[in-house]
Amino acid sequence: MSPPTTCARPGCGGPVDDMGYCENCGHEAARPPSTPARPAPADDAEQGDPLSFPAFTVPLPVAGDGVRWCVTCRKEPDPRASKYCPECATPLGASLRRNDLVGDQYKVRGFLARGGQGETYLAQDVHLDDNDVVLKGHIAVGDSAVAERRALTTFEHPNIVRIYNFVTHPDAQLATPRDYIVMEYVGGLVLADVMLRSRTDRLPWRGPLTIEHVIMCGLQILAALQYLHGRGYLYCDLNPNNVILRSGGRDEQSNRVKLIDFGGVRRIGDRISPRVGTTGFVVSDAEIAEHGLTVRSDLHTVGVTLQRLHQAVVARPRATAAGRSPFVLVYERARHQDPRRRFASATEMAGQLDGVLREIASLRDGRPRPRPSAWFERGTVLLDGGLGRVPGLERWTTAAGDTSPLDVVLASGPPEPTDVAIGLPEPKDPTSGFVAGSATDDQGQPLSATEADRLGRLTDALDRCRADLAAADPNAARADLAQARILLDDDQDWRSCWHAGLIALWTGEVRVAAREFDAVYRALPGEDAPKLALAYCAEAGERPDLAESFYEAVWRRDPEVVSALFGLVRIRLGRADRAGAVALLDTTTSTWRHTVAVGVAAVQVLCGNLGDHRPTPEDLRDAADRLTHLNLDDGAKVRLETVLREARLARWLAENDRAEERAARRDLETSYLGLARQSRTPVDHTRLIDLANRHRPVTHI
Repeated sequence: MSPPTTCARPGCGGPVDDMGYCENCGHEAARPPSTPARPAPADDAEQGDPLSFPAFTVPLPVAGDGVRWCVTCRKEPDPRASKYCPECATPLGASLRRNDLVGDQYKVRGFLARGGQGETYLAQDVHLDDNDVVLKGHIAVGDSAVAERRALTTFEHPNIVRIYNFVTHPDAQLATPRDYIVMEYVGGLVLADVMLRSRTDRLPWRGPLTIEHVIMCGLQILAALQYLHGRGYLYCDLNPNNVILRSGGRDEQSNRVKLIDFGGVRRIGDRISPRVGTTGFVVSDAEIAEHGLTVRSDLHTVGVTLQRLHQAVVARPRATAAGRSPFVLVYERARHQDPRRRFASATEMAGQLDGVLREIASLRDGRPRPRPSAWFERGTVLLDGGLGRVPGLERWTTAAGDTSPLDVVLASGPPEPTDVAIGLPEPKDPTSGFVAGSATDDQGQPLSATEADRLGRLTDALDRCRADLAAADPNAARADLAQARILLDDDQDWRSCWHAGLIALWTGEVRVAAREFDAVYRALPGEDAPKLALAYCAEAGERPDLAESFYEAVWRRDPEVVSALFGLVRIRLGRADRAGAVALLDTTTSTWRHTVAVGVAAVQVLCGNLGDHRPTPEDLRDAADRLTHLNLDDGAKVRLETVLREARLARWLAENDRAEERAARRDLETSYLGLARQSRTPVDHTRLIDLANRHRPVTHI
């Protein structure tokens, strides 16, 4: 299959090269699934692509003649005051006048606004087709202004406003030279305005502001921060006034959001330059005193910004994960008071936000949006609770084989906790990035050899922990986890919680396991693995509604996680919803890895008694037809056919239809004789022959 031509990652959409990598974000482009096996749309699915920003138009802002504020003491005197500041006698008014020609190139159209770092003016580039530009002046030429100038001249990213030039022009009030940055004019709305318009139903596009829109903003903000952090800079002053949503169009999705004010930019590790930040968004003074401004403090501002945007969302999707929005968990982790609990990088946060976006969008419109996990391997063990496996011969050779076919009830309970403990997806090796030369610490610097060695020993300890459980040795697993916790130096690390949850599951402590997996979910809300684990714990704890919520969140985003599908099937069977269970199984019959298991499950569901609800003749005919198309070996086919024939006899016994009963007994006798040929011991052979004789048609002499 040839690579896609555009990157499918939310918030990107860049061109993909011949090797299948995006030229914009550098990630391998996600390929569409080879077979369109996907869940049916949810009942409340909505039309349209929820991952696209609406196109809208915003008129060019009306540029005024200025604002009366003091450039010296930064106070805003009474508008009725004289043209001089009553505090310091500085002339009031704008530094540039309409039609001023700045730098012999930029003709001022008027005053736009005053930000925390200076005034902005709308102007036209008379040397380049009168293109609109923005001139931003500095309140004072100091270290922060110099840092902004030097940094911005080197920045080139689709989510960062472009800087064209730096010019100097005499101040209209003070008659002294002032510096101005010449920036691209970005038509659109700052996010603060989007929030206000959303609350008052005045958005410039049809429809409401959605959570998907907010997450898309977050992803593009994080893309810009990832770029800055990779170049050794912090942004420091992220807030809804410093981010603009471009009007754009549907072919411009990757750069609809831009950071527009870089007055707070500083080098990572700089603890000398004056701090620039917005109250309510910046971290506490105590944290800054202890750690300085860091990548994690930048991510704190992202978390607060997303929280504020979320509060402006009117149209919420139906609740996921039992009402706890995974989106809320993302920004709550980003804005955690303890910097150790926050995301370590913009890339890490974007990965979780991307997973949440895919989940919410798939729950909204029913379209799958799978993606590989950065933290977990894809699960290879099918946790089907036995529904997808053809019964073994022991079903008939043990005491249960003496049960009348009329009394057999379909076994549709959850898998055993021990099976789940060793069957859940495994965490990925944290050293793989280092081996590939790409692993970095939370300051964007390559990991040291010492840190790589620690991660290697940590990986070995956690691998042994899981191997101990597979070998039925929970005590050894606890010892290996204790060693891993020493290497982690953090009992709340999600890896520690994950393996503690596995041990608790293996020992049958489902409630304890649920608490541990919930901690993993809070740390990694965009991942499937913790949701799958929590779904099982809820199912085993007889909380089917909660289990269904988690299973559905996983399966709708990625139908290849067939363990989640089987969880949903079991929930339906618990409600005696045979048709609903079969309909779910039919949505993924093209999944090659588990095609046979899905087909076997459908036959067993159609044949089984659901409490007092017996299969109808139509169910049994459907099961027989499906059985003929299953790719099973001869022995398995005989055993599954025996299950079908037992159900058929039970049906006619219940109906008291003597003619059909006689034919069903003849068929079942043949099946039991076929099972006898599969027996390996004389005892089993005798038991199966007895079953055949017991169920053969009565012969009258």
